[in-house]
Amino acid sequence: MTMQFSDIAAKAAADGTIAAEEIQLLRQLGWADGKMDPDEAEALFVANDALVELSRDWCDFFVEALSNFIVHTVEPHGYVDQEMADELTFRIDRDGRVESLAELELLVRVLEISTSVPVTLRSYALQQIEAAIEHGEGPTRQGELSGAGINAAEATLLRRMIFAPGSEGAATVCQAEAELLFRLKDAALYEPNAPEWQELFVQGVANYLLGFAGPEPLNSERAAELEAFMNAEGAGIGGFLSRMVTSDVEDAFGSLLGGAEPDSFDWEAEAEAGAELTPAETDWLRDRLDADEELDDYEKALIAFIDAETGESFVPRP
Repeated sequence: MTMQFSDIAAKAAADGTIAAEEIQLLRQLGWADGKMDPDEAEALFVANDALVELSRDWCDFFVEALSNFIVHTVEPHGYVDQEMADELTFRIDRDGRVESLAELELLVRVLEISTSVPVTLRSYALQQIEAAIEHGEGPTRQGELSGAGINAAEATLLRRMIFAPGSEGAATVCQAEAELLFRLKDAALYEPNAPEWQELFVQGVANYLLGFAGPEPLNSERAAELEAFMNAEGAGIGGFLSRMVTSDVEDAFGSLLGGAEPDSFDWEAEAEAGAELTPAETDWLRDRLDADEELDDYEKALIAFIDAETGESFVPRP
């Protein structure tokens, strides 16, 4: 870490304020060599803890700098390993919750730009965004958090997280995320909510029930193997073809990618299968609906959406 970077970050931590000119200088110094180092990342967390007011310029820089550090420091780039995920969780969770809205934005952004993150980090992010939406107040980069109801900014933040590439379903909604949507719906049922929230609830839960995720992405270990293979001496087209000639084609792809040949996934068949409610999905939905004495407007809208998508009439338990 350069002394100048260290001095500016330390001054911000001591004063509790940072000027736009200082943020711009930190931006220039932080990427002077094309990357940030762990000491610089730690200095930003310390400064963020101490700042009395988090300006838009600071939040943008904090999120951009640290998300790139977290996602692209360890190879293979784009994959957050368990050690990095544990370090991020430990750094944010000093008092059991996200301390600032900049940290909440950081969590969401890491999921957005990652190819894959450990399940522990996804679970932690779900817990933090649920707490922030239910109890948080203050500005985000796209609006205000409010403890009363779910507003448009909170719906946008939640949508970004559950449909992020690094989320569990990778652009599809998983069961934990669908259950989160139900919990938030119940908690804010009688509050003034934005129209965007009902749209997200309906689309998110329906995506879990009727969508499909496609082939599983490579985990960080497999991705590292692939990167090493492609970067190895003789691993160009000629090297790859020579290996294919001397081994079974299916075995070659299977050992490299950990699964079937890339073109073997039947997208159309998977989409058709996903668009039907299975008995397990039907029971799951009925259990959620039975938790209330009667169907609320959000649940009625969800059932209407599912009926339109499947061409069949979903019948709750009597």
